[in-house]
Amino acid sequence: MSEQITSVNNKLIKNLTKLKQKKYRQENGLYMIEGFHLVTEAFKAKKSYEYLLGTEEALAEIKDIFPQLVTSQKTVIINLSVAHHLASTKNSQNIFMVLKIGQPQNYHFNFGKWVLLDHLADPGNVGTIIRTADAAGFNGVVLSPKSVDIYNPKTQRAMQGSQFHINVITENLLTVIKEMQDNTIPIYSSMLDKNAKELPEFKKVPQVGIVIGNEAHGVTSEVAEICDQKLYIPIKGQAESLNAAVAAGIIIYYFS
Repeated sequence: MSEQITSVNNKLIKNLTKLKQKKYRQENGLYMIEGFHLVTEAFKAKKSYEYLLGTEEALAEIKDIFPQLVTSQKTVIINLSVAHHLASTKNSQNIFMVLKIGQPQNYHFNFGKWVLLDHLADPGNVGTIIRTADAAGFNGVVLSPKSVDIYNPKTQRAMQGSQFHINVITENLLTVIKEMQDNTIPIYSSMLDKNAKELPEFKKVPQVGIVIGNEAHGVTSEVAEICDQKLYIPIKGQAESLNAAVAAGIIIYYFS
């Protein structure tokens, strides 16, 4: 374990601070998570990491759970001012882990239950949907390339560690949908459309792909055209629509 870093101008700290921005995450192939819960979830999932950084107090606290984490050569002690500089939250727990960006290696679209996110823009919504899919026992979530960056700190916090439990993949949805359909997985698109059926009309199925569209614009026409059926959640009150994450949660649990 290295000596304590006390300056925000330290080269390593300056480089890690840049990981708050997507551009630098992509350039370096690294991202950073923050807080005891995410760090412990990553470690329990045996994720390879580059650095564990924390104040002496934070490292002492996590040492009680995972002593091997703190004794690693990858562990870096930082002071409070450096921790506040690295933090993406107002009330930081002063512990951080730097991991490599990378998609799951062992996944197939030939079975299972999946959520497909078509250009979703809100990191909180995306993180919440991934967490819900995990809770409901789904195999994974596929994001279109124009969806929000899953390594965004807000997305990471909203996922609450579920990113380490299920497949979270960025891929062209048209390609994924075709592969699922070739393997007899029905694809249902959530959208308001004259040909859409109410959710309760659908039979429970052992395998399914559920498409959730952009918060403002819905499912793209290219994706909607190739889905097997369109569905919607009936609204009984005066609200015009449901939040994307809430709608996704209702549909996910209906088919879970």
